[in-house]
Amino acid sequence: MSLSELSVGATVFTAAFPVTRADLVAYADASGDQNPIHQDEAAAKAAGLPDVIAHGMYTMGLVSRAVLEWAADAGIDATLTDFSARFAKPVVVPADGGAEVVVEGKVRKLDATSVELAMTVQSVGEKVLAPARATLVLK
Repeated sequence: MSLSELSVGATVFTAAFPVTRADLVAYADASGDQNPIHQDEAAAKAAGLPDVIAHGMYTMGLVSRAVLEWAADAGIDATLTDFSARFAKPVVVPADGGAEVVVEGKVRKLDATSVELAMTVQSVGEKVLAPARATLVLK
């Protein structure tokens, strides 16, 4: 696929990622972010949260993964040059069953050498990042 085959407003991917508490422990170990609200239900509730929540940067990482996997699958040889998002709500990760983050990407802007995507990022039907945008530039 080439960028010329895309059109502004078109949905180009939907990706869903399961999130478990084990994922949060692994991310905490890798990132050094050992804030207990991401691993300890009592600490999360003491902080006024409904349960353990995913790290915001972990959630953003899932979104950038969705963008890069779409580009690779579509055969678009590009570099992710810009990524931005605002945290709207936390991704709550219950002990039983975990959570799911669903990412939908739509073409927001397009030219001969780059594409800007607008992503809708949800967990249990609630937007968790808003807005979220990524720009890919052809290599």
